[in-house]
Amino acid sequence: MASLRAYLGAYMVRSRVRGPLSRARDAAAFRRIFEAPTFPDPKGVTYEPGIVGGVKGEWVRPKAGPGRRMLYIHGGGFIACSPRTHRPITGALANRGFTIFAPDYRLAPEHPFPAAVDDVTAAWAAFSAEGAACVAGESAGGNLALVLMGQARARGLPMPWAAALFSPATDFVSEDGSRVTNAWRDAMFDPQALAAIRPMYLGAADPADPRVSPLFGDPTGFPPLLFHVGAREVLRDDSVRMAERARAAGVETELKLFPVVSHAWQFAAGVLPEARTSLDEAAAFLTAHAPHAPFGSPQR
Repeated sequence: MASLRAYLGAYMVRSRVRGPLSRARDAAAFRRIFEAPTFPDPKGVTYEPGIVGGVKGEWVRPKAGPGRRMLYIHGGGFIACSPRTHRPITGALANRGFTIFAPDYRLAPEHPFPAAVDDVTAAWAAFSAEGAACVAGESAGGNLALVLMGQARARGLPMPWAAALFSPATDFVSEDGSRVTNAWRDAMFDPQALAAIRPMYLGAADPADPRVSPLFGDPTGFPPLLFHVGAREVLRDDSVRMAERARAAGVETELKLFPVVSHAWQFAAGVLPEARTSLDEAAAFLTAHAPHAPFGSPQR
């Protein structure tokens, strides 16, 4: 059963965000909406700029001591946001025992596909070379996390020990399923907003390219995957279908649908029970699959 705060939160997102997003047609308009201040930075952690693999980003470390290593890839439709805007999530995960590097990858349309893929892959190559690590991301960041695993396999890089994926966009081709049934139920997105973002990121790329739509790739050999998605999201089936494909390939996979919540509800961990539950369960999943080895990250 959803909490009362989930209903209130979804109502607020619908009344304040969905309409402006549906009318946005250029990157500047989307950025004003996506990058508007939301929740305060969590306390108990430190935020420091850094560079990994030639990619600028931000280190987020728990003050209580070193945590298990995580690369967190932020969302924002591939066209907006940064590690700074995503501190409500990275700080919350750091407080759950992770030392995080969040790459500030290049954004479209100034830098369309494959710029973001190249950046997160470069960051992962350097980050994973210094020790075992996990990966997490939401929305566009979840897409890039899944693509990153395919790139790691193809290039012979270390694979993350596990991945937590919050409402990842996995399919740039299909226009059925929850894209239709949840078109009016999703508190944040309608299909028009997604259709406007798509060409900004893709440019001339093939939407069926597995580096764009990981649903059309082969997840064989991927590490354990956790998917959390809202039952009312237009992106619901992106998670459902990707989870099914991963299971069919023999990948250990967990999928949970949360009722009522809006897209990227993990931002509201300070006030929303479902956000705390999602982050708690993700942290537990990642920790349960962590290798038994010293953890932490080098100072940069």
